[in-house]
Amino acid sequence: MLLKNSCKFKLNQKQVFKKILFTLLLTTGAILSGNAQTIKGIVTSDTGTLPTANITGKSFQNSTISDIQGAFTLTAPLIGEVTIEISYIGFETKSITLNLVKGINDIGLIQMSPDGSSTLKEIVVSGTMAPSQAKAYSIKKNSLAIMDVMAADAIGKLPDRNAAEAVQRMQGVAVARYHGEADQATVRGTPFAWTSTLFNGNRLPSSNVMGNRSSVLDAVPSEMIQYVQVAKAITPDMEGDAIGGSINFITRTAPSKRTLNVSAAGGYNTFSENGTYNGSITYGDRFFNNKLGVIVSGAIWSRQWGSDEFAATYNTGAATEQQKRSLNTVLFKRYMGERETKGLNVGAEYKITPADKIFFRGMANKFDDIRPVYESYIDYTNSRFQYNYRYSHYQTALNGFEVGGEHQMSEKFKLDWSYSNHKSDYYLDTPPTSVNKGLPIATFRQKITGGFNDLSSDGKRYWGFDSPNGVGGTVDNFETGIANPNEVMDPSKLLLNQLVIAQLNNSERDQIGQINLKVEASSKVNLKFGAKYRHKDRTNTYGSNYVYLPAAAVGIPNSPALVPLSNLQTTSFPSGSKFFGNMNGDFSQFVVNPLTKDQLFAMFGQPFQTANGIMDFTSKTNATAFYTGDESVIASYAMAEIDATENFKIVTGIRNEYTDMTLNGTKATTEGTPAVVTLSPSKVENDYNAFLPMLHLKYKLSDKSNLRAAYTRSFVRPNFGDMTPGSSTNTTSSPMTITQGNPDLKPTFSNNFDLMGEYFFDNVGLLSGGAFYKNITDVVFTDVSMQNIDGEDYLVTQAKNLNKATLFGFEAGINKRFDFLNGFWSGFGIEFNYTFIDSKTEVPRITATGIENDKTGLPNQSKNLFNAILFYERNGLMVRLAGNYRGNSVESINQQLGPDYYIWTDSNFTVDASATYSITKRLKVFLELNNLTDSPVKMYMGKEKRRVTSQEWYGSRGQAGLRYDIF
Repeated sequence: MLLKNSCKFKLNQKQVFKKILFTLLLTTGAILSGNAQTIKGIVTSDTGTLPTANITGKSFQNSTISDIQGAFTLTAPLIGEVTIEISYIGFETKSITLNLVKGINDIGLIQMSPDGSSTLKEIVVSGTMAPSQAKAYSIKKNSLAIMDVMAADAIGKLPDRNAAEAVQRMQGVAVARYHGEADQATVRGTPFAWTSTLFNGNRLPSSNVMGNRSSVLDAVPSEMIQYVQVAKAITPDMEGDAIGGSINFITRTAPSKRTLNVSAAGGYNTFSENGTYNGSITYGDRFFNNKLGVIVSGAIWSRQWGSDEFAATYNTGAATEQQKRSLNTVLFKRYMGERETKGLNVGAEYKITPADKIFFRGMANKFDDIRPVYESYIDYTNSRFQYNYRYSHYQTALNGFEVGGEHQMSEKFKLDWSYSNHKSDYYLDTPPTSVNKGLPIATFRQKITGGFNDLSSDGKRYWGFDSPNGVGGTVDNFETGIANPNEVMDPSKLLLNQLVIAQLNNSERDQIGQINLKVEASSKVNLKFGAKYRHKDRTNTYGSNYVYLPAAAVGIPNSPALVPLSNLQTTSFPSGSKFFGNMNGDFSQFVVNPLTKDQLFAMFGQPFQTANGIMDFTSKTNATAFYTGDESVIASYAMAEIDATENFKIVTGIRNEYTDMTLNGTKATTEGTPAVVTLSPSKVENDYNAFLPMLHLKYKLSDKSNLRAAYTRSFVRPNFGDMTPGSSTNTTSSPMTITQGNPDLKPTFSNNFDLMGEYFFDNVGLLSGGAFYKNITDVVFTDVSMQNIDGEDYLVTQAKNLNKATLFGFEAGINKRFDFLNGFWSGFGIEFNYTFIDSKTEVPRITATGIENDKTGLPNQSKNLFNAILFYERNGLMVRLAGNYRGNSVESINQQLGPDYYIWTDSNFTVDASATYSITKRLKVFLELNNLTDSPVKMYMGKEKRRVTSQEWYGSRGQAGLRYDIF
């Protein structure tokens, strides 16, 4: 009965979607004529098109603003002579008298001139940063949603080479860094998957390794982006799965006039002590009397890079509370590799008639991350050295296209539609010698025979502050504690113990069709309706390993001897900065010449494995890590924009999103003595509905200031990885265990309240501030609990909807030029934004006395975020010194052991710098410097920051180059 009702509900949803489309088209087709006339045009300048320019009827009562590309549509109630007025910050107000005829009147390009009567002329004409900021602030000022905006020119003048790096400068945005480069972004400190990452208004597919929905952005060069919009309170026409907010990357579109610019730069990385290079080219033009516009842009960024990571693991499974903090292993890990990011963006638009336009957008992005990794361990628990060498060539691809059209069906009805198809892949093609693909790792071990001299009274190794008798030292002054100083890692004693291929091959494709209808009901009321259908296909292989062990390592008699590292082909340890030069001490004893790449690959081939008695010990439960799935989303919305008074605007509406998901995989059952693994197909289905009412209030205090308030309801879909159909049961362990997905997970919902104010200075500046509150239900955490199933006790690990959460915060920002000073000093200015966030949730934990609720903040949420920028901009010179701070945050929650075993990321402060000088109007020279403070990324366990789990240094980098606007 339940299945029948579910199928009926799904059918009804699809019928509703069809009815919406039919109603939109029928209504549009019925409006064939009217008494009003339509004026269309594009507002532009020497700095490009001008978004959100104000267009006002002077001889009639009506007004509008231009869209993101500078285009506008204004309805006039009469024919004959009329006057319209166009205004924009930093430009002279322009009046145009027109002789309107019945129907659509296309006046083409409207060229705006800088305001020569104010101090803005110097800023707009000679400035390098201000013109783009003027566009961004105009979009923000006129937007319906609460949002911040960054324009392409501003992105290009910061030392940020990918999309995630670019948005870290924006108020309330935090990024995650992976080996020194930002790769994910989140709004207002919420978990990364709670921020909707959009390209041109549509959510990107995600091939994230953990099966979550957060998009990795390091594959997209910043040169591909025209605008970034960070919406903190969404409107009904935006994607609804955005509890944190949404980050919309708008790719470049055809310019209003012929454009060709190139840039080239070379640089240096202080860690790898190698060079980098970067280049980009953009060409745009219009043809056939401006009917056809095209743009092509390409970029490449190649860099040698490296890092040193010191990592520690702890014996958290020990029987006593004291020993849970004892050291299990410490690791000296060096990365030394090469990264290359390539991007291509193509756009075209064709104006069929003054009322009809079609467009095409295409993108191809590839990120190659080659990472040879050299790992030297001290295993205190097993008294041995361990050396791992792995060669990884991670490949990320993000490709796709979008086609669509815009149609002025009548003077009051505008229709737009689009279809897009994008695919994201994240995979490894190595080793070439094996049919199994993934990350190849060779493991060598050497016994420590002389023991350790800094163990505590219980025989365990601790940091001194955790030790029962205060011995063990600290990370800052680390000593190995090996009793015999001559006992070091020796290639002749490091014996091959294991070969592993860690599987990784994730793919996700999104196909989206959507339609929107905008109706000008009156001069004071605009209605908007829309519908969207998205189909997602996902393939996931992650979390399983192919394992190959030498027969001698598992005790099989008469097996070939274990192979020492010295018997294999090796190469010199990579050069670069001093090995762990950021730590006190000499750690050269952990420098081991690695295998050659070809030797590593050969070890996974049949000849090597046969000759050395290496056998396949891969677990049959591997199959549970692979799943395929599809997800269909049907969304629709209705909203109204109401000018209640001249200064008071109301935006209200509803959005509904229905989701239907199916995952196909395998479950494994382990039982009997000896243990027997049984595999069987598994399928999970989940469908749910999200009804999202929204209300925005905007009050215009003056021409320079707005006060905004908003209530929005948003949600987040459960991660695929938490609902995986894979299930693994092991009856041979003690206690018996079950690890499984949860097909019944509910989406997480949030009621969001926002209050924001903004004041725009005359000289392209901004003062803003406000507060926000989120009441969140059905937060998903991984639950570990003992359950009695069929009379037997099992330790069950499964994601569940366990908790509620709240999040409160406030933010403030200022961008101010010191033009009240004279001469040279008038070029200085500051940009500063700060966000405070405090979240609370409870995580249930089973204790000896029952269930205890541990209070904590949300994962990834930093309490304090700020950007501080000092800049100078005058006479063609722009210099910026930027500091970015992200406070500490919980990264992973140990539900079983509690807050003392949570993993935290420490606070991080980085300083970057950039400079641009205009040699001529068309030729600029620039300098970019990153991470001048060489700030490490540090993680620790519990509240004690000295209990390090990872600490990584990656050096500084810089580049200098030329940017030439040919025309």
